[in-house]
Amino acid sequence: MSQQEQFSSRIGFILSAAGAAIGLGAIWKFPYITGQNGGGAFLIIFLLFTLILGLPLLVAEFTIGRTAQKDPVNSFKTIAPGTKWHYIAILGMTTVFILLSFYSVIGGWIITYLGKIVTGGLNGLNEAQYAEMFGETIANPLITLSAQFIFIMITIIVITRGVQNGIEQANKIMMPALTILFIILVIRSVTLDGALEGIAFLFQPDFSKVTSGTVLEAMGQSFFTLSVGVTAMITYSAYLPKDQNLPRSAFSIVGMNIMVVLLAGLVIFPAVFAFDLSPNAGPVLVFNVLPTIFSQLPLGMLFFAAFLIVFLFAALTSAFSMLEVIVAVISKGDAAKRKKWAWIIGLAIFVFGIPSTLSYGVWSDATLFDKTIFDLADYMVSNILMPLGALFIAIFVSFKMKKSNLYEELKQGSSIKYGVFQAWFFLIRYVVPILIVLVMLDVLGIW
Repeated sequence: MSQQEQFSSRIGFILSAAGAAIGLGAIWKFPYITGQNGGGAFLIIFLLFTLILGLPLLVAEFTIGRTAQKDPVNSFKTIAPGTKWHYIAILGMTTVFILLSFYSVIGGWIITYLGKIVTGGLNGLNEAQYAEMFGETIANPLITLSAQFIFIMITIIVITRGVQNGIEQANKIMMPALTILFIILVIRSVTLDGALEGIAFLFQPDFSKVTSGTVLEAMGQSFFTLSVGVTAMITYSAYLPKDQNLPRSAFSIVGMNIMVVLLAGLVIFPAVFAFDLSPNAGPVLVFNVLPTIFSQLPLGMLFFAAFLIVFLFAALTSAFSMLEVIVAVISKGDAAKRKKWAWIIGLAIFVFGIPSTLSYGVWSDATLFDKTIFDLADYMVSNILMPLGALFIAIFVSFKMKKSNLYEELKQGSSIKYGVFQAWFFLIRYVVPILIVLVMLDVLGIW
């Protein structure tokens, strides 16, 4: 059964798919991982993985979705009937369920800090006080669970409104606003005294700090920031008409993703170095270090509020795609079922995410494999489930789908040359699977 809804325009699809890709991975995770892995060297490795792994996988997911024009499970069933390949989609649904369960925790932190700015709770503190406040805030179950619930509620409401009136409309507002606010913040950051040192940290590579862990982090980040390997892009591309240019759309989305990653780095690192703070503060970089910086600037809290709004928009646009993956499979294009299942699944994700929320408070001592519940969920998604899903998608597209059919699908709406198609096919059949397997063997300590 074909999807009853479609994106109304190419720009609506690109903004929505870019919104799915540009989330916490670009604005929260990329800066602190870059800070922990030496700056410019990590950036270069990340960009290479984005181009040789992320981009081909993005095109692969687009091809699956638009070929079948159905939800992920039925897309695999349509292309490979009578087989078990649809379990890739079930893996993707499982991954986004876990991902959104801890992703919404950070979304709740953003909402909490926006509330603190409005009430003046962030004014006039020093770095130690901001760190203490953050620790107290995320350890407070009432505050964190309430904020997480609000984040999930916003996500549910948008998904209940459907593709055009919900996902597309929200992204058409949020993505341009995100870009404009980011540019304003970059201008303010790079004009600070001492900002050049932060710019150099981001763009001058020091490969002496690169380890196998750095490479793994870069690969996981390239998946995380493009939302590949979880069938989200299969879901969105199923809402595309056949005359849309898939390769050009993929390049546009990757380009926007790289732009936002660089903008995030240009907001954070020049400001961090200008105030002689540490770039390797880890996951708390945004919530501890940035308030310290902005509080010392004229109209600083206004700029910090703008950053948090950018952060929230990015988090929400990605959350929409995660919930949509599951809702699309279960509702099968039925608008009435969409609303019901959006509420059921969204609330189930909230409940499942409670342990991740409490892992910074009352359950902080509950660990598995020396990781808190939150950290374990993050590690499983970024380093195991997403790469595994990406591996299976690459194998499916290059070995199960007919090469001639792939070329015909990509030619629809585009003028892609056969040589370019051949290069993409070589990457998706050989380079992508081999690199994913090698890095996963390394993380498992086998290779």
